[in-house]
Amino acid sequence: MSLARNTEVSNPILKSSENKEILPSGFVSKFANTKVGVIPLPLYLILAAIIYAASAYSKLPADMLGGFAVIIIMGVLLGDIGLKVPILKDIGGPAILAIMIPSTMVFYNLINPSALKAITAVMKTSNFLYLYISVLVVGSILGMNRKVLVQGFLRMFVPLIVGTVGAISTGLLVGSLFGYTIHRTFFYIIIPIVGGGIGEGILPLSIGYSTILKIPQEALVGQLIPAAVIGNIVAIVCAGLLKRLGEKKPELTGNGVLVKSGDDSELLNAKGIDKPVDFPLMGAGLLLACTFFVFGNFASPFIGIPGAIIMIFTATIVKYFNIMPAKMEQGSFHLYKFVSSSLTWPLMVGLGVLYTPLKDVVATVTPGYLVVCASVVIAMISSGYFIGRFMNMYPIESAIVTGCHSGLGGTGDVAILSASNRMELMPFAQISTRIGGASMIVIATILMKLWH
Repeated sequence: MSLARNTEVSNPILKSSENKEILPSGFVSKFANTKVGVIPLPLYLILAAIIYAASAYSKLPADMLGGFAVIIIMGVLLGDIGLKVPILKDIGGPAILAIMIPSTMVFYNLINPSALKAITAVMKTSNFLYLYISVLVVGSILGMNRKVLVQGFLRMFVPLIVGTVGAISTGLLVGSLFGYTIHRTFFYIIIPIVGGGIGEGILPLSIGYSTILKIPQEALVGQLIPAAVIGNIVAIVCAGLLKRLGEKKPELTGNGVLVKSGDDSELLNAKGIDKPVDFPLMGAGLLLACTFFVFGNFASPFIGIPGAIIMIFTATIVKYFNIMPAKMEQGSFHLYKFVSSSLTWPLMVGLGVLYTPLKDVVATVTPGYLVVCASVVIAMISSGYFIGRFMNMYPIESAIVTGCHSGLGGTGDVAILSASNRMELMPFAQISTRIGGASMIVIATILMKLWH
């Protein structure tokens, strides 16, 4: 008893008020339970310290191991911050931070040479960029529900076409008013906005442009990404405004139902690949992604279209005609989900370091540039709104889904539909983003080859 009493008296943390008893243990518990992404904060700090020390003392391997260590440790942190900061989290914050912070660090020489060599090794020497593109394109297309692909595309065909034509026409007109050439406006502002995002759109597009123009890809990506990010922000704002319009005028909205007859309920309930992860099948999915890319490169000299574009087109044909065995589609889809959920922000870090020179981005974004980007998105959403009135669709839902054509891929779809509280429209949004985006990338690449 006396021992317990002495212990109580000798410990200043435990002896005093209730606050003094709880605060230290509460702080420790909170610190231990805080996470950076999915990694506990204490573990993250240890990992970051090891990687930083290795790079500072030039002991970081200049290969995939060192490169992945650097881009993942930075990508996890920046993506997590982007998901938590108010307002920023609703406008593509993770992508913005993961690209622009590393770009800024390079501009001010805040990344040491050892880390730069490692990032260059994984992004360029090991070609992680192309591997990421292949996995996302093949997995996302093969993983789509075929019924959604076929019926959703037929249902969205008219609003998508009219919206795209309206967006291109308006963008070219506004661009000319601000002194941009038709070539500049179409290929470097409009197409990045309607291309289906960064991973599935801008990166294959930059490969195509690079092949045709004989310009390094890194010189092109920095010119293409700002338009996509700005377009996504405008689309999210418009989605929020459409939600408010639907609340004021209920007759204009189906509250998540696209077609007024209601016969799209079966399509909305159609699920994609929803089966347990099978790791050997994921390995087969990796083989498929690599083979589709290899086929694109192999066929490119004969067809005259860049390999990345052939890959997109081929995957869509294979899915449409239901050629691929279901198990292989499952493996491709699960690999796509793993890569997109785990390696997207690290990839963005690599893009920010090597492909997004801050000087070029600042020179690209001007007030006129912002207006052109906004006009493209507003014209697309407006076209979807008005065409929906003549297609037995609810105008607000039609406008929102059409607007997803100007988002940052799947991430943009989630942000746009979340802002409008219309997550039920995801199957149609995927049609608008993936198929609409892939189509525009193919068309733009063909036109660039003819025009340049």
